[in-house]
Amino acid sequence: MGMLLDARGVTKRYGTRTVLQGLDVAVGPGERVALLGPSGCGKTTLLNLLGGLDRADEGTVRLRGEALEGMTAPRLAEVRRVHYGTVFQFFHLIPTLDARENIELPLHLLGWEAPRIEARSRELVAAVGLEARAEAWPSELSGGEMQRIAVARALAARPAILLADEPTGNLDRASGEAVLALLARLTEQEGAALVMVTHSEAAAAICHRVLRLVDGRIVEGGTRP
Repeated sequence: MGMLLDARGVTKRYGTRTVLQGLDVAVGPGERVALLGPSGCGKTTLLNLLGGLDRADEGTVRLRGEALEGMTAPRLAEVRRVHYGTVFQFFHLIPTLDARENIELPLHLLGWEAPRIEARSRELVAAVGLEARAEAWPSELSGGEMQRIAVARALAARPAILLADEPTGNLDRASGEAVLALLARLTEQEGAALVMVTHSEAAAAICHRVLRLVDGRIVEGGTRP
């Protein structure tokens, strides 16, 4: 199976501080990978490099064989819109859009036609179990409900890879467990890979593979053979 994401020799520095030190990371299609480690170990920096939000000082990150660092800014923006979905710790829902409209927003930005957008949003609202809350404003939703809508929005355009940065970090235990189960189920159904930053062993347990980071190095896991 060819790699969906393949990062080689990735190093990142901020000033004189080296945050990531020559990392190799590979993610296969449909694979769920956890980036596990304490705060400050470089997990989110690595996620940003894999998602094209930042560029490595050394090394390369390839998506389906194409180097992200070699892309023009418009090409990289297009790749991120089409191939990536992102789930954040603090949801980042648009407060002036209701739950359904938040899910539909990336599809409007991609130029989908209205009937296709409506059908996809209905499908996803049902998939996250929030049919009764589809017209609610974000301010009327619980944290767990907001994160379920955020997961649906991230998957709306059927991305190849979902990036999640501490997706349960702002939730209570029960809501967090529900969101983790949802991430596992929906990425499986949608055929999307998942790369998830977490400091939680319980969250990492939904993944096929765990990469444990300490001080900018992978000390457990590593690239697949």
